[in-house]
Amino acid sequence: MNEIKTFLTDNLSGFSLKAIPGFIFSFIVCAVLSFILGKVYAKYGNSLSNRKAFARNFIVLAITTMFIISVVKSSLALSLGLVGALSIVRFRSAIKEPEELTYLFLTIAIGLGCGAGLAVLTVIAFVGFITVIWFTNKYNHSIESQNLYLTITSNQPESVNLKEIVEMLKKHCSGIKLKRTDETAATIEASFFVEFDDFEKMEAAKGAIKNIHPSVSVSFMDNTRDF
Repeated sequence: MNEIKTFLTDNLSGFSLKAIPGFIFSFIVCAVLSFILGKVYAKYGNSLSNRKAFARNFIVLAITTMFIISVVKSSLALSLGLVGALSIVRFRSAIKEPEELTYLFLTIAIGLGCGAGLAVLTVIAFVGFITVIWFTNKYNHSIESQNLYLTITSNQPESVNLKEIVEMLKKHCSGIKLKRTDETAATIEASFFVEFDDFEKMEAAKGAIKNIHPSVSVSFMDNTRDF
């Protein structure tokens, strides 16, 4: 009996039954807010990865963070133990977009706020976050600017005038830089670094170049990252 009493005393130290309703309320708020955040990310996110699949992690991450904070906030020993545990754990998450990291921080912030017993303040801050995200996406549409490598080739060098191509690109590109040109008796190839403000200008530039001569071929390659 003494062992059981000691076990219960050790495990229930710092715990009060009066805290259960507050914990349940914070848990529900945390789950609801992270669920809404997942829906917002799936709708307004600009990531090219599977946003819906990524957003499914938000709820688990948020309530896990909340539980950890709820456990350690009243114990210095547990807080130090948590720091020690995290120092030996490596998370190798394939984060390809800065936007993904931003939403993960938002999710963790929700868990931190609810775990600290500041559920109402977390709701107020969350409403502010969502308002900013909505406003930003409403008045600043998805970024369509493209930084690309443009390669122009032809098996009839006499039909291609490099100066003419450059002048043509200047009409459609917001930025242009010649990177390389190779010309032989049989072929000519020119590589440019170009920047377009939108896809329509890219299509217009491609059409104008291909109209120079039927032998001209055009290829674009992304310059920013691999997907």
